[in-house]
Amino acid sequence: MTSDASMDPVRDAPPWRGIDLPGLGPIEVRDSGPATGVHDQPTVMLLHGWTASADLNWCRAYGPLAGWRGGRTRLVTWDHRGHGARGLRTGTTTDLNNLADDAAAIARALGIERAVAVGYSMGGAVAQVLWRRHHDLVAGLVLGATAARFAVDDRQRQDFDMIGRGVGTSRLLETMGCGGPAWRFARWLGDRRAGGSISSGDAAFDKWAWQETRAGVLSRVLAAGRDLGRFDSTGWLDGIDVPHAVLVCEKDETVPTVRQRELVAALPHPTVHRMAADHAACVTRPELFVPALTAALEAVLPSE
Repeated sequence: MTSDASMDPVRDAPPWRGIDLPGLGPIEVRDSGPATGVHDQPTVMLLHGWTASADLNWCRAYGPLAGWRGGRTRLVTWDHRGHGARGLRTGTTTDLNNLADDAAAIARALGIERAVAVGYSMGGAVAQVLWRRHHDLVAGLVLGATAARFAVDDRQRQDFDMIGRGVGTSRLLETMGCGGPAWRFARWLGDRRAGGSISSGDAAFDKWAWQETRAGVLSRVLAAGRDLGRFDSTGWLDGIDVPHAVLVCEKDETVPTVRQRELVAALPHPTVHRMAADHAACVTRPELFVPALTAALEAVLPSE
């Protein structure tokens, strides 16, 4: 981590842009959009992971992607429903179908007809659902540190059950204005799922990252996590008919590497890009993550 990164982790991010989603209300998205130049490549939509925000997940990739292919690729990202400071607070439920439908609504509002969906962790599940529910929108998939199913063994089922039990409690605490203790529990559970606390080794960055996480609405974040535990795409993954690539974290305990390899095996024709890193590679190992990400995009996008 550099001192500049600590001072401003999102200095290279696309600007925020406000749009209105019919039936859901306003949302802010990061959009490198047509105003910044000529975009003759499919749009790349970046879908972040569970408990994170768009900026926390993608801050290390913003700069490299901005100049990739001469800046001709439009980048769009946002905080998922209930996540971060800018995720939608409207709607009555928060599950993976909702998050995929939100992505399609954002694409329509921005006039995007086709996009490559790049999903990390939970975002990879959202990308899979987006292909299934909004097939005409998806031109390609890049699935990073993710799986076709997340709760397989007893410990994983117990963790996701604990998440489900926390939804009602966290909603009550939020109503009482006592969200802090619930967030501390959520952080403990996240560390348990990760096999230990995730830290960048940069105190200023880590403080910012925790602020990004806590900006979400915990009850909605937990609801999304509960649904993630129920997710299983193994029955339809072999039908994916767009170019697709997988980023595999070879030292991952949060989404165990074996689950990521099962995803690769279930897909019809994936290109595979491996990183000798854990689940936090997108933040803590940009020297591995960014080259793998751009290589995956090159495999999925049309040749220049």
